[in-house]
Amino acid sequence: MQSQDVSQRHAPSPAGSNRPVDVEQAEAALVEHYPRLVRLAYLVLPPGLGRSRRVLTAHALAQRALPRGRKQPSVIPAQASGRDGDPGYAYLRERVVRTALEAARPRRGLPRLTPPLLPQVWGLKLFPRSGGADELALDQRLSALPGPARAAYVLRGLEKLPDPDIRDLLDAAGVTDPGDALASANSVPMQPGLLSSAEFDPCSLQARPTDLMRRRQHTKAALAAAAALAVCGALVALPDGGWGPDGAAAPAYAGNPAAEAALDPGRLIRVSPTAWRTSARTDFSVWPARGPLTGDKALLRRALAVWARPGETVRVSATPGTQTGGPAGPPQLLYAGEVDDARVVILYDGLRIARYAEPENGTQGAALDFARVDGASGAGASALVLGRSDGNVRYLTAPWVTKAAQRDLTKPDAAATPLTLADGVTAPLASPAVRTGRCTSWTVLQLTDASGTRLTTDLGELVPAHLTAGRPGSVGEASGARGLRTWAPFACSLAAERSSGIRSVNAWGYAEQPLPEGTGLGAWVCTRAETWRGDGTAALAQFATPGGAAGAVVAKGTDVPACGPRDPHVLAGVLWKSAAGSWYLLAAGSEGTSSVSATGGVTASGQGPLLAAKAEQGARADLKGTLTDGRQISGLR
Repeated sequence: MQSQDVSQRHAPSPAGSNRPVDVEQAEAALVEHYPRLVRLAYLVLPPGLGRSRRVLTAHALAQRALPRGRKQPSVIPAQASGRDGDPGYAYLRERVVRTALEAARPRRGLPRLTPPLLPQVWGLKLFPRSGGADELALDQRLSALPGPARAAYVLRGLEKLPDPDIRDLLDAAGVTDPGDALASANSVPMQPGLLSSAEFDPCSLQARPTDLMRRRQHTKAALAAAAALAVCGALVALPDGGWGPDGAAAPAYAGNPAAEAALDPGRLIRVSPTAWRTSARTDFSVWPARGPLTGDKALLRRALAVWARPGETVRVSATPGTQTGGPAGPPQLLYAGEVDDARVVILYDGLRIARYAEPENGTQGAALDFARVDGASGAGASALVLGRSDGNVRYLTAPWVTKAAQRDLTKPDAAATPLTLADGVTAPLASPAVRTGRCTSWTVLQLTDASGTRLTTDLGELVPAHLTAGRPGSVGEASGARGLRTWAPFACSLAAERSSGIRSVNAWGYAEQPLPEGTGLGAWVCTRAETWRGDGTAALAQFATPGGAAGAVVAKGTDVPACGPRDPHVLAGVLWKSAAGSWYLLAAGSEGTSSVSATGGVTASGQGPLLAAKAEQGARADLKGTLTDGRQISGLR
């Protein structure tokens, strides 16, 4: 691919991913990712410019990256792998890298990158905050690299791009030998954490005067300082220590009517408190707005602004497969109130739940959390996490929930403990998601409505996971006596599913096996976790012996149909040691398994779904099963 002049674009790639990028698409990407683009430019620019000029030049390059016409073609196939798959961001990233490298190339006469018309700050030197010894050492190593190698290092460490995409991007930016640039970048150890530090943040700046002796009027210095703050996008607190109008949001660098409409608290969707009673739907779209701060327009404005463009101080998290971009239009308000020591706003845009939280006192530490909830209904839309504090969790429940209680999933015979409900908010209960150390109990939330009683559990996300029990295709609620007994030995295995975007987890006791030497019955259970995004499902085969407090995970399958509604069959095995010290291979298949065989470290076979054979300690065996219809299945590993 041949490089062209900065003002021209490359021909579309035959890869098919070079979709047109219009001005509005690129503009939205610039608004959302402006701090990252400026940091990218600052790191790629030659250190010889000096820290102050690098800051202003980096801002100029990011602001000049917008396309000049109504539409511009995509530059390289890797554009589709831009930030969160955004071709607008990938287009801007290529423009920023290209123009930053222009300044890094040696040339004769006047520099090609002339001082930018905007931004300009008169009378002040602006430079990032100083870092520690590690940051200084990294800056010195980067300064010794040529421009293309420095760009390759930054794209690899900051943007997390694979080498083929970096090669394409550098080629599109006019680098003659991208392979040599990647090889040179290998000479500097990768330290992505340092690239994200304040040392290399041109949007969080310090200001110093250029010539204090010639300064005669303090008002001029004050105006210059205000201009510097506007350039770097620093968040200015109100005089009384409160939040600014947009709170911890990044500054708006371009206007967009649709985006501005989504930031208007007056346009938030508010559902009638009785809508759920007559609606055929039982999802988040019929939840009313609750909480004592639903009328606080300043708080709602901050929540919307941070959602649209989270600033550098905002901690953003999302369940796997959940987009973090701003809402397409005014979202629905579900809650606004104080939870423990924070002000919390919960919003819903039809596909995602967004939870905004800011400290009750102070202007630092805002948080923005996302969860995917497309298709949520009934049990999947029965509760949301309001907040976690001191090892406890509070929930906001659906308006149709009439009772709430907590129970220990490891104690099936113990009664549930009622929880108070105040405007849909539960009293705090222990959260197993934030607990560390040995698992001795697992507290779950029990909810009751007109359709029955169900169990959900906190797995570290906004939406608790629904717990069920039974054969795939005909599962029931885990709140029944049989479901509680099935789950009890295996409750602690839920820890393996934390923060994985889990929608529901089913426990299926698929076999009981007489243990050798007459020591009782072993229980085989398969737990299958389904995700909101579809992929990432996990099936765990678990085994429990009589009198054991907890079962053991003996096999796992990821993204397999086994133990699910599409293939309600499972086969697994375990090495078991008897009280007499003998080792056995135990294997069990689900109902419909006509024979089981083992090869490898143990050779054995048997009719029916169960197999027990003498084995040596540490032996490894491959399991095969034959179903009654003749189909073969393999054991989970």
